[in-house]
Amino acid sequence: MDSLDKRIFALAIPALGALVAEPLFLLTDTAMVGHLGADALAALGLASTIAATVVGLLIFLAYATTPLVARRLGSGDTPGAISAGIDGLWLAAGLGVVLGILGYLTTPAVVGLFPASDAVAAGAASYLLVSWWGLPGMLLVIAATGMLRGLQDTKTPLYIAVAGFGANALLNALLIYGFNLGLVGSAWGTVTAQWAMAAVFLVLVTKKASTVHVSLRPGLTGLTQAAKSGSWLLVRTLSLRIALVATVVVATSLGTSELAAWHIIFTLFSLLALALDALAIAGQALIGHDLGAGNRAAVRTTTQRLIRWGFLSGGVLAAITGVLSPLLPLVMTSETSIREALWPVLVLLGLTLPLSAFVFVLDGVLIGAGDGRYLALTGVINLAMFAPFLWLASLVSTPGGEINLLGLMMLEVAFGIGYIGARALTLGLRYRGEAWLIIGENR
Repeated sequence: MDSLDKRIFALAIPALGALVAEPLFLLTDTAMVGHLGADALAALGLASTIAATVVGLLIFLAYATTPLVARRLGSGDTPGAISAGIDGLWLAAGLGVVLGILGYLTTPAVVGLFPASDAVAAGAASYLLVSWWGLPGMLLVIAATGMLRGLQDTKTPLYIAVAGFGANALLNALLIYGFNLGLVGSAWGTVTAQWAMAAVFLVLVTKKASTVHVSLRPGLTGLTQAAKSGSWLLVRTLSLRIALVATVVVATSLGTSELAAWHIIFTLFSLLALALDALAIAGQALIGHDLGAGNRAAVRTTTQRLIRWGFLSGGVLAAITGVLSPLLPLVMTSETSIREALWPVLVLLGLTLPLSAFVFVLDGVLIGAGDGRYLALTGVINLAMFAPFLWLASLVSTPGGEINLLGLMMLEVAFGIGYIGARALTLGLRYRGEAWLIIGENR
């Protein structure tokens, strides 16, 4: 392993642990709630889709902060790098409070947009009304994680994520089963863990600012730059979330059991995707740093190496998913019909992982380069290419009483091949050119 590989994995391996913490939160919730019945599991699937859409739209708090911090660090301006990260934290806190209030007030209306049964809708609303209290804490965690990644530190977020995951699992078990709070107990456990993680991050950032004598007050210029760099990434992320929500809408229309099954499938995909995304996180930090240092040749070399490792990692995870596909349904649900439908869809999911790895790596590289405008515009194109696949999946039906396995398979084809394939095409075309390779402290 040469020095470049060591640089990549010094960032990617710790980032892997931190990245999988969030879907592990959801996976833990899913495994515990899955034994409460299909209605509770479907309600969790619906609620988590809505909450994840809001959080996912604001992932730019990390993705915009990382390259800003990394470029300044690469140019030798450490105080400026830390100051940029602090501005990102203030932006995260403000957005978290405002959106948390809006989410709380609009929960019944938003849940009503989905064609779910009364029991599922009521459960989803109860979960969300608790979850919004944790939104500011979750966004602070995202922004602080982005700041530390830009500072080439992915180990600290890993340690905090592991501690947070452990606390979340214990709290959920206690509240769901020990106090008989069911689905609402799961929400309170996650909210508590999120705020505990945020508190630890804030203490660490305060110490870093004190070390280099940087003010903790927000700067107007910094906030403006963070908002500007994040605005294109917000559009890019919005296109992603539309694609994800559209798949849930189709799954909901197929039936309660199908929605519950799709929630498990997508939760597992999220875990696998974020595992692959560890290389993308390393790419964001390394590409931003090298562009800030003016080293364009290193950027090309690093990108090629990241793609190679991405395909290899995707192949390994594909094999693991295939081997475990008969066993995972037994852990995730007690419903026999859902178990039987899950394993063939999981096999298909595994086959799409190498292509997903290619997409995630190039996405991270272009984010690190600050190429948000291109990612935003092509996000709309990707949605247009995805729509026909999703429409075909919505047409599949089965005789009454049987779970719609064919519909679930078509939904996985639509997302895993149609949508991911469209992203692979648009990202690959950009990578072949030179327009994204802009050097300097600021893009």
